[in-house]
Amino acid sequence: MAELATMGDPARVAGRTRVGIRAGASYGVSLPDIRAMARRLGRDQALARALWVTGNHDARLLAPMVADPRETTEEDAELWALDFASWDVVDTCAINLLRKTPFAWALVERWSAREEEYIRRAAFALAATLTVHDRGTDDAPFRRVLMLAESAATDDRSFVKKAVSWALRDIGGRRPGLRGEAIALAERLRDSPSRAARWVGNDALKEFQKSRR
Repeated sequence: MAELATMGDPARVAGRTRVGIRAGASYGVSLPDIRAMARRLGRDQALARALWVTGNHDARLLAPMVADPRETTEEDAELWALDFASWDVVDTCAINLLRKTPFAWALVERWSAREEEYIRRAAFALAATLTVHDRGTDDAPFRRVLMLAESAATDDRSFVKKAVSWALRDIGGRRPGLRGEAIALAERLRDSPSRAARWVGNDALKEFQKSRR
């Protein structure tokens, strides 16, 4: 923590606020510096847990980068999820840790039904991340994500609907066998009476149209 404190910049904390990051207690360490520190430290589950419980924003960005996915338990994931309060921490957990765990798909299913904004975001951020990295898996769990996305698309909270669109766009763009289903879902959402669903549908369709060019 002392080293993180020396790397901080208070101006960066203010900058994070401007992009919707609720930093709370934070030194304002840059993400490249946090990544470099994680590479130097290596995987250390005990350190990851200790960093997380500090409540410091920078420490919680570092924690999933040093956590060992082989030693991370579902209990760890659920405890950390209760503290999710910022989209960048959520996404860092999904990208750097949770996608590598054997229970990643179970979290997508379970968290998509949660009411908390950042836990529901985590479900779809994790689904989007799995779309990129879990290439050996067949289409079945990704098709299930499309069903979950259709249910969650009416959630008007900004960080949820952006993650739903992210997952929908990645599935349509990276899973050829599901592209047609993803486009059809986006079109249904575009025509929905729900304002949030229309936003998700239009956002995804813009991406699909770009990829046709």
